[in-house]
Amino acid sequence: MSDTSDRKQDVRTAVVLGASADIGIALTQRLLDDDYRVVGFARDIRRLAALKSAERFSAIACDLADPSSVAAALNSYEQLDLSWQLFVSAAGTMEPIGRFTDLDFDAWERSVTVNSTAQLRVLHGLWPKRAVGEVDVMLMAGGGTNNPFRNYSAYCVAKIALIKMCELLDDEEPELNIFIVGPGFVPTRIHEETLRAGARADEGYQKAVDFLKTEGTSHDDIYANLKWCMEKGRSVAGGRNFSTVHDPWREGGAELGEKLKADGNAYRLRRAQP
Repeated sequence: MSDTSDRKQDVRTAVVLGASADIGIALTQRLLDDDYRVVGFARDIRRLAALKSAERFSAIACDLADPSSVAAALNSYEQLDLSWQLFVSAAGTMEPIGRFTDLDFDAWERSVTVNSTAQLRVLHGLWPKRAVGEVDVMLMAGGGTNNPFRNYSAYCVAKIALIKMCELLDDEEPELNIFIVGPGFVPTRIHEETLRAGARADEGYQKAVDFLKTEGTSHDDIYANLKWCMEKGRSVAGGRNFSTVHDPWREGGAELGEKLKADGNAYRLRRAQP
């Protein structure tokens, strides 16, 4: 690595995938406030205009639905000559919404790709550029993990795949602290997809209308949950699926940490016993 790169690495580097999403923008700003250098992979870099003036921020165009765009984005990161300590994915879409048998299958399959395998493609491509020692990866879970999520099958299946990949990668990579966080309802632009779907969203439409009248989960809470998982490390967080809203991680979460160290099955995908 060059002398210039060595000087750059005096600052921790975080890669935020989906940096132009509402949660992505919020997490990027908080990481910058915590003195990270942030490289934002974003489908719409115009939404990052307010961040572009930050000295430690770089934006890279990346459309997860287009493999050639992903390849170009990874090449752009290579040119930055930076190793990373943290990878956060805030990318995702709920579309297409509707009964599986009524949907265009190509659109359904593309959604599964955007919500899971394309995110893993980026992580896979960045893996050789990770920093020495333990690195952190946060993915984001969604609805339907523990029950049916009617008319959102592509989104749900993709998120479950990410949950399992956390466990698989935790098992394979001893210097990786990878975890997935379900933030609960966050009032972001993604819910406009449900409003556009109308009756095709079935009961999801009214839920979205009602939720949008509430404050939902704050970005500060999501970021605090991320930092807790990082601070606890892989012995507690590695391979686990967390709920920002419902899990007792706040105020240090010491009791939760001890329980997770003692139970390798907790907060993972498992078949429930009768």
